[in-house]
Parts: sequence; C-alpha cells; structure tokens
Amino acid sequence: MRKLLKLVNALEAQIQNFEIVNPTVSSSSVGWQIEHSCLVIIKITDTVKQSDPIKYQTKFIFKKWLVFLTGKFPRGRAQAPASVMPVGEITKESLQKTIQDAKQAIVELASCSKNQYFLHPFFGNLNTPATIYFLGIHTKHHLRIIQDILN
Repeated sequence: MRKLLKLVNALEAQIQNFEIVNPTVSSSSVGWQIEHSCLVIIKITDTVKQSDPIKYQTKFIFKKWLVFLTGKFPRGRAQAPASVMPVGEITKESLQKTIQDAKQAIVELASCSKNQYFLHPFFGNLNTPATIYFLGIHTKHHLRIIQDILN
C-alpha cells in the first residue's frame, strides 16, 4: 500500500507541469496523465469495494502473467474506458482534489477483503492484492510517460 501511495505522491509532485504537452510522446498533457491515473485508482477501488468476494474466481491469462511478471504495459496497445478518461478542464486545483481522492481510495482499498475484486477487460478478475499490484504497474506506466513528456 505504501508503494502505491508513494507513486501517487510522485504524480502529485508533477502537478506544477500539468500544462506541458509533447506530441512526439503523447497527445495528452501531463495533467491528463495525472488525472487519468488517479481516476483509475478511484474507479477501480469503488468497484472492488462493491464486489462480493464469494463470487471471485480466477483463471490463468497469459497477458496478465506477462504484464505482472515484467511490471510494464506496452504503450499504445489499449484504449482506456470512458469512465477513467478525464473530462472537462484540468487545473492545478482539480488535480489536487483528484490526488486527495486517490489517496483516500487507497486507504479504502486497504480495508477490502482479499477476494474482493474487479473485472479487468484483458486480465480477468483481479482480487485485492492483484488489484493493488496492477494499480502500481499502471501508475508507474503513466509516470514514465510523464517523464518522457518532460524530457
């Protein structure tokens, strides 16, 4: 849990650069990357909290195994669902609020039972520990994009 909070703190440290765009890396700004990363944490946590751990089932999915093994997502391969796409104007203030909401979501995720879960479109059901690991990989992915935008 601490690792995920550290990653959100790293996102927070980039708020000052929220307007920067580098079209050779991404058509999205640093602020968009921060907002999206936090929305993923918030929305997935909401889903996990509402899940019934008795219904959790898992199966081997090679793509999940590969991503979890390497700790990396390939860039440009998947489109984020609309529910985690930033909408409206992104400001320093809105990013600060979203960061705080993401931190609260992480605290709430820590209190979920082991087999509460969410259904990922490519990786199948991810229980709470796998969800936390996935969120770490996802957040690092966007932090790397932010670094590339800034470089």
